[in-house]
Amino acid sequence: MNVKTVSTIIATLLVAIAGTAQNKETNDSITRELQEVVVTAKQPATRLVGSTLVTTIPGSNLANLGNALDVLAQLPMIRVEDNTVSVTGKNNIEIYIDGRPMRDGFELERILSTNLKKVELIMAPGAAYGSSTGAVLRITTQSNFLQGLSLTDRFQIQKRRKWSVMDNLSMSYRIGRFEYFVDGVINRNDMIIKGTTTNTLMYDGKKTIVGSSQNNNYPTTTGMVRGGFNYAKDGQSFGAYYRYNPERGDFSNFGTEWLDYNLPFVRDIDRQIRAHSHLASVYYENSFADKYLLHFDGDFKSSVADNSVATTYPDGDAEDVNSFSRRKSSLWAGKLYLEFPLFNGNATVGTQDSYTHTTLDYRMLNSNVGQYLPSSFTDAKQTSAAIFASWSRLLGKLSLSAGARYEYVNYDFKVDGVRDENVSRRDHLLTPNISLGYYFNDNTQVSLNYKMATIKPPYSQLTGSLSYVGLHEIEGGNPSLHDEKMHNIQLFGMWNGFMLQTDFTRAIDTYAHVKQLYPADNLQLLLHPVNINVSALSTYLIWSKPVKRWTPNITLGMYSQWLTIDNTSYNRPIFSYYFNNTLSLPRGWTLTANINGGTKGDMHTNRFGGSAFIMDMSVGKTLLDKALTIKLSATDIFNTLNNDWTMNTYGIYVDKRQSYDHRGISLDVTYHFHPRKSKYKGSSAAEAEMKRL
Repeated sequence: MNVKTVSTIIATLLVAIAGTAQNKETNDSITRELQEVVVTAKQPATRLVGSTLVTTIPGSNLANLGNALDVLAQLPMIRVEDNTVSVTGKNNIEIYIDGRPMRDGFELERILSTNLKKVELIMAPGAAYGSSTGAVLRITTQSNFLQGLSLTDRFQIQKRRKWSVMDNLSMSYRIGRFEYFVDGVINRNDMIIKGTTTNTLMYDGKKTIVGSSQNNNYPTTTGMVRGGFNYAKDGQSFGAYYRYNPERGDFSNFGTEWLDYNLPFVRDIDRQIRAHSHLASVYYENSFADKYLLHFDGDFKSSVADNSVATTYPDGDAEDVNSFSRRKSSLWAGKLYLEFPLFNGNATVGTQDSYTHTTLDYRMLNSNVGQYLPSSFTDAKQTSAAIFASWSRLLGKLSLSAGARYEYVNYDFKVDGVRDENVSRRDHLLTPNISLGYYFNDNTQVSLNYKMATIKPPYSQLTGSLSYVGLHEIEGGNPSLHDEKMHNIQLFGMWNGFMLQTDFTRAIDTYAHVKQLYPADNLQLLLHPVNINVSALSTYLIWSKPVKRWTPNITLGMYSQWLTIDNTSYNRPIFSYYFNNTLSLPRGWTLTANINGGTKGDMHTNRFGGSAFIMDMSVGKTLLDKALTIKLSATDIFNTLNNDWTMNTYGIYVDKRQSYDHRGISLDVTYHFHPRKSKYKGSSAAEAEMKRL
């Protein structure tokens, strides 16, 4: 049975199941349903609704910060670093803007904080999302139906060790029921990373040291052009867009290598990246009979990335090593679901299907190195067909949500045209989830959640090719990695402005990087991922409550794991804190001051260095009746961020000392003319596959 047949059967079943439904207002998540209970005239800036942190933006001190990234950086449990959003204690997050998936970080830069309505952080995603999804960030903007032209332009200039510049232009034109939009981004980024790597081991019965120094320069130029349309009338809407992303990088690493206590010799590495991708996305949504919601998403994505690396030794201590790789990938995906009332609750049933094809052509151009790092051509194809169902209901002050997801996966892996039977496989995956919550009053709630998940490793870790790093070092993937089976229990609670989140996770066959000896004629160290079993407990205590013009939020956290590999334990806990402050001043001025830190501790096989005190600040002002926003920011003001880590696996002790490009200043200028949200309502047809590619 192919994917198309499965999709047809499921689509028929959706309508049949809905026929048993009872008449009740349709909601797209338990979060929306629970809001009907907790919303009152006076709400804190952030509140817990079931297992979801909900922040209302209009009228708060966050409304005039600048753009969506500025707001997210000030919210509990959310971190923003170099325009990348993460959630504390969670991996594999998905971000949705007005019901559609965020395809690139530039989308958040285009949303003005004055247009934000609500931010929901779902800490226990249900079956409608991929089982690997650790958290979901849902952003809702305020409606604006003005006809005509809308324009937003954001220009940023940044100085760290190098200068970087970015411009993000977004235009839309609304006429009648149609909205047409065009977006464009150009980003020139340059940074420097310095460091040393020292490997210590016993080799041939004696202590041996393999070391190297790095002085990496990373100039990259990326762009994005997107155009599309949306149409909406009488509960029915559809839309489509096309996006093109080019990328160019010219990296250089001027460093040294040494063995034992011999004098270091010079090593230069030059790497060129030439890549581009195409994405076409369509959606259709229909609300009918006052109780049903039908939604469809379709995606096609293709990408090509060429990577050429030249390693030279100017002093003539070793021969030059050149390699070239080309990665090509394509994705077809579709997602269909129906929401309807059922047994005095809200139900969602649907199907999510995808076909992925990725190839990697790796060529080692040095014959001597090719004896232990041979050229190879890997070809991976995956067909995935999933059905999911979830149901939620309020029973007085008690809320219940349950769901399950079944997925059939056919994975075919070939090396040089020969199918690898040890890696290729067919899987049948069933992942349930359940959530139980109790509402005491507006200030006191508690919920308990359980989720089972199957997490596939990213395709970059499944490659069978190995890369030359130095005379004695190799890096690569592992095509034999198994899918991770994860069990997660979460407890959430809120009381008078305090929130508690506790997670216990048991992961079977998750992956971690190790370094071990590689079988070769001479000394070679291989860094690659392997499957491990690990248990972890994380706890975060949060306090967030506006005090007039001041909005603070404080988070105290602890992460502790239980992991043993080759009789070595990695059990040292990490304690952390975050203290974010937003101050809204008269005449359109805003000030932010964020402080955070953490202790040394273990996460998987890495022991990360501690950073006791890291501080970022920004000051901004709105002008021209809030049409113009100017913001000056400073990051890592005291240059205290620690990027060092160590690893001790299979008798090899690795000490990595790094100095990143975090300390710097930036100037942002944003101008907007009749800004409004995009009405594109498409959601991710295969978000997990997008990330793995």
